[in-house]
This record gives sequence, C-alpha cells and structure tokens, in this order.
Amino acid sequence: LNKTNCEVLYHEISDKWHMPARYYAVEHDNALFMGLDTNALMVDQFILGDVDPDDQADWFDQQVSESDALWKFAFGHHPYLSNGSHGNAGNYEGLSWLPIVNGGNIEEFVDESVCGKIDIYFSGHDHTRQWLEPSCGTEFVVSGAAAKTTELSWRDDNATFFEDDTGPGFLYVEIDDNLLIGRFYDKDGTMDFERTVVK
Repeated sequence: LNKTNCEVLYHEISDKWHMPARYYAVEHDNALFMGLDTNALMVDQFILGDVDPDDQADWFDQQVSESDALWKFAFGHHPYLSNGSHGNAGNYEGLSWLPIVNGGNIEEFVDESVCGKIDIYFSGHDHTRQWLEPSCGTEFVVSGAAAKTTELSWRDDNATFFEDDTGPGFLYVEIDDNLLIGRFYDKDGTMDFERTVVK
C-alpha cells in the first residue's frame, strides 16, 4: 500500500513517471487507456484500508460507458488468463478453493467489466510473454518478462497465438487509426511475434 502511494506522489515531481492515482484513465487520439490497481481488486477494503474495490469497478464502468474512443485498453498487474506459473484468475497457484489468494475477485471484475467492452487487457505477474487467443470478446496479453522469466506451466491450458518463457523480452504496440500492431521482442531486439488487429 505504501509503495503504491509513493508512486502516486512521485508523479507530482517527475516529468518521466505518469501515475496520477492508484487507478486512472488517459485518452490519447482515438484510444482510451485505463490503469487498474489489481491489488485493490484482489482483496477487500478492510485489508488495504483506504481503497474500496467497488469504487474502482464503478469508476471503470463509467469511464468505459462515457468514452467514444475507437480503441479501449486496460492494464493491470494481475492476469485474467495465463499459462504461466500463477495461472488464471480464480485459480491462481492452482488454489481455486482459497478465497482472495485465488484471484476470484480479479476474475469477477474482468467477467463483469472488461469482457466484450475492452479490446485488449495487458498484464504481467507471470514472467513470460503470451498473446492469448480472444476470450469473452477481449484479447489478453501477458508481458512480464522484461527482467526475468519463469516457466510456462499450462496449468489452465489457454490457447495462444504466441507464448515464450525462454528468455527476457518485451511488448511493443503501435496504433494507427483503426490498425493495431503488437510485437514481442527478445532482450536483443529480435522480433519473435507480430499480431495485427483491425477495427
């Protein structure tokens, strides 16, 4: 909690760091970007104290409904779908029976507020690179391999266009009007995968 608040405060003095609140929206040209505090979604307000997950969900739904942006993106730390070691929301660590830890709140939030309303949901948490096949009307991308990698486990065996756990890498996305091109690169700048989405 304190680290997140420090990151918000750092926004006030840095010309390179943009995080004006624990969750926030930025609209640029024809795209809406919505940053989520998925830690707050994971647990209830009695643990975090000053953050009510319901407030974030209400805010998110309002932002989406009021925006006429052609592209709508959301990003947060925790994935909805992942073949990495953490797995899918609602079954994190293979612990579907353990409330909070299993990510059930993340699963519920995405089911209700993201699916079919957001074009792509970007996440990390698993230290892999994955572009999953569309599910529930939304595409899901996991890009958490910039500093290190962990093994893919296929615990939940989600269909993917691309997945890799062999080495560090990153995602680069370009948007030109109704055309989006996403590319996964390895740490040396070699492109490993490219996906084009047209609206």
